[in-house]
Amino acid sequence: MKVIGIVVGGGGAAPVVCSSSVRNHRFRVSFSSTSSPGSKTVEQVGIAAAKPEYKPGVFDDLFLNLFRSKLVQEVGWDSKKPGYDGLIEVANLLMKKGTTNSDTVETTVRILRSLFPPYLLELYKMLIAPIGGGKIAAMMVARVTVLTCQWLMGPCKVNSIDLPDGTSCSSGVYVERCKYLEESKCAGICTNTCKFPTQTFFKDHMGVPLLMEPNFADYSCQFKFGVLPPLPEDDSILKEPCLEACPNASLRRMAARNIDVTACPKT
Repeated sequence: MKVIGIVVGGGGAAPVVCSSSVRNHRFRVSFSSTSSPGSKTVEQVGIAAAKPEYKPGVFDDLFLNLFRSKLVQEVGWDSKKPGYDGLIEVANLLMKKGTTNSDTVETTVRILRSLFPPYLLELYKMLIAPIGGGKIAAMMVARVTVLTCQWLMGPCKVNSIDLPDGTSCSSGVYVERCKYLEESKCAGICTNTCKFPTQTFFKDHMGVPLLMEPNFADYSCQFKFGVLPPLPEDDSILKEPCLEACPNASLRRMAARNIDVTACPKT
């Protein structure tokens, strides 16, 4: 299919027709080298884009309340705010409570494990994960993720990804605009209570490697089930700066003007 895009230049805007595959639903915005005073950066354009809408399903409140209750058990505190806003406050406290980032990751992995019935994870790892070199298990969890996690992340879809062996597989999940990242406004919460623990959980407890690639510019995220992630210390995501809107970074700026606030608290 073809997509009409817009090239913004010093003299105005003109429509441009560019090719795009059906599987890839990302949009690109091109800028000329000369920009007017009122022009926006790529990050500003991405964040200002219309939020994708997700209509809650029958079980979404059940999933949210279950996940929140497990968080509360670990943190020992609950927010007075209802629904998703309260969940974000509890997750923020979880991030602050951990002595180290590793503590936060381990706690979150424990929470994820507690969401599943006893022995289900072990049976999946033992019986399903080895089938077809792991591709069947990867495709299955990708589809279950889309069916059960949109209440947390927002609209997402299964897509095809490239695997290390040179083949492709429909074991990816593309999150158009992650609600969890956007509402928390914190890269540290994203990496330490979502990305790293989720990668660890699927690999160690379900036998399915997972690489998650959050994009802090437009809040999208690409899940790649069946792809081994790098070691946490080698992950390029740790080199990303804090979000400008990050409440934790703002507190650090207010507390001490002489600290290097370009380094995110997540590190």
